[in-house]
Amino acid sequence: MKLLYPGFLVALGAIAIPIIIHLLQLRKPKRLLFTNTAFIREVELVTVQHRRLQHLLVLGARVLGIVALVLMFCQPFVPAKNVAQANTGGVGVVVDNSFSMQMRGTVQSSLFQEAIVNARNLGAGGKSEKQLELLSAGKATPFGAALDELKLSAQANAAKNLRNHPAQNQVYVISDFQKNGFNTDAFDGLERTRQTVLVPLKGEPTANVYVDSVWVDDAFVRVRTNLSLHVRVRNGGNAELKDCPVKVFLTGKQVAAFRVTLAAGQVLTSVVQVQVSDASVALGRVVTEDVPVTFDNAYYFTLQPAANISVLEIGTAPIAQQLYANEPLFNYTFSKPERVDYGGLRRANVVLVRGLATIDAGLREALRAVTQRGGTVVVVPSTVAGAQASYQQLFRELGLGAARWEAAVATPELRDVAMPNAQDPFFQDVFGAPQRAVTMPRVAPVLRWTRTGKDILRLRDGESYLASFASGTGQVYVFSAPFEKAYSDFGTHALFVPVMYRMAMLSYRNEQLPAYRLTQNGLALKLPVEPNQPARGAERADEAPLRLVKDSLTLIPAQRMVGQEVQLALPESMAEAGFYRVMRRNKVLATLAFNQDKRESELAVYSAEELRQLIGPNRPNIQVLEAGTDGAGLAKFQAEQTGQPLWRYCLLVALACLLAEALLLQFGSRRAVAAGIRQAA
Repeated sequence: MKLLYPGFLVALGAIAIPIIIHLLQLRKPKRLLFTNTAFIREVELVTVQHRRLQHLLVLGARVLGIVALVLMFCQPFVPAKNVAQANTGGVGVVVDNSFSMQMRGTVQSSLFQEAIVNARNLGAGGKSEKQLELLSAGKATPFGAALDELKLSAQANAAKNLRNHPAQNQVYVISDFQKNGFNTDAFDGLERTRQTVLVPLKGEPTANVYVDSVWVDDAFVRVRTNLSLHVRVRNGGNAELKDCPVKVFLTGKQVAAFRVTLAAGQVLTSVVQVQVSDASVALGRVVTEDVPVTFDNAYYFTLQPAANISVLEIGTAPIAQQLYANEPLFNYTFSKPERVDYGGLRRANVVLVRGLATIDAGLREALRAVTQRGGTVVVVPSTVAGAQASYQQLFRELGLGAARWEAAVATPELRDVAMPNAQDPFFQDVFGAPQRAVTMPRVAPVLRWTRTGKDILRLRDGESYLASFASGTGQVYVFSAPFEKAYSDFGTHALFVPVMYRMAMLSYRNEQLPAYRLTQNGLALKLPVEPNQPARGAERADEAPLRLVKDSLTLIPAQRMVGQEVQLALPESMAEAGFYRVMRRNKVLATLAFNQDKRESELAVYSAEELRQLIGPNRPNIQVLEAGTDGAGLAKFQAEQTGQPLWRYCLLVALACLLAEALLLQFGSRRAVAAGIRQAA
């Protein structure tokens, strides 16, 4: 046996106190004369003998109690069997406080509670709290207090805490070791001299139904129009869940409800019909009801009604006016080449350039700017021979390369356009099922392009008629034949309307997603243009920082403006799911929905044997230990490593001595007097 704090042995001098009290009680009593002394003398002889024995027993109990108390403060322990492995340095403890620890435990109500109990047992062993450090706390806090303050967190990462604290000689990692969160990268970079003990906790089979994703079929969310909302739910647990209720809320009202039965790992997609009541963003929630894993029971999303698509046609005469002007989804304008509305061109989503005799440098630069910001340019060649040079220059600036022009002929030869592929996403929902044989338009191409693009329409001989090219972040569509009657009847064909509509609709990009994840690094938003109105003593509106506001919580993320787009880096303190308003000063620019990482909802974990295989034989400093019931396996391992602590037994002996003293003083005198009276009688 050894003592952890032998300095407390000086307190053994307190043994003199009960000895002095005992000696004072042995003072010779005064002799008093009393009648009928024979009876009293006989009783007195008997009681004195019992009293002396009682005093000796009380003295022994007091001395033994003091010795036990002193030894308790000295903290005696039986040395470890393998002294070479005994570690007297600092000990770090990583308690996994991620949301997956809500899984039901075998002893406690959750794995998180079992991890706390096991961590406290470490502090109750041979190590003092000064030698233990809770690495999950993130700050210097006494071990016991840090355990009391530890809560489940969306930002918790046991693997990160293990790598970021290399100072300890020994580290205990108490976790469920979720497969989505732990891998061999967590052990890379650990020093070979640093002993790491992995303590996997095994929970009861638990089901966990969560919403994987939510989406709508139509990219254009229209007001007071039925939308097919797809809700994909998944059981990330390891047990079947029957008849789980799922409710859908939109703008604070329940709009749909259904029930699902999912086996472990099963995925199910349900479709519900919803409507957006007005032009403002609609805030939605999908709520599932399952326990005990409840952190992912609510999935937040937004539905943003689509803005109108701005279409600008530049040509000698309008050809698409009736096509776009009759549809409320489009804002159509027409400009002649000599009076181009450059302000409208900067705002346009689609620019149709048709039959221009020449394209000047200013217009070419403006069209290139359209594609750079993600817009769409549709080019229809001109029949004027002198226009070829300016079109060639436009193609080069848009990144299409040079085009080959056909020699001009008096009577162009018309050729048939081939039937398009109905499986092409461009023609989705254009043709009925089954597809009918229809008469296709006839065209006479005047140019061919050298750069290979994606063919939307081809001629029967395989030559391209309509092709799309990526340019900047936008798209360029090029027709190989003019729309004039001598070169094409496409403008009067039934296919003209769906093709022109489809090109315009594909130009619409909703930069705001229905939902984001709190664990993603950042996001990009396209914000509305605000007029610059500098105020006295205040910063300009476009220089004011963006804020993320949720109820009383306000966060200022790192941000970078690139034109009209802002790139936001989500702060680490952003851990609560829900709706966040993007605000500049007091104006709400957008409302975003954030949810927890769905990887945390997958409860698949590594067993002790799987962890050993994952670690492999090349990491001898990492050991996998099964905690056992009530931490029995962990306590046994700790005793082998640091020795068996004996201070608990010293405390029990001290309490037993205190109880024995009380019983001797309470009942010893009564029994002695009673025995003396019986002998006298």
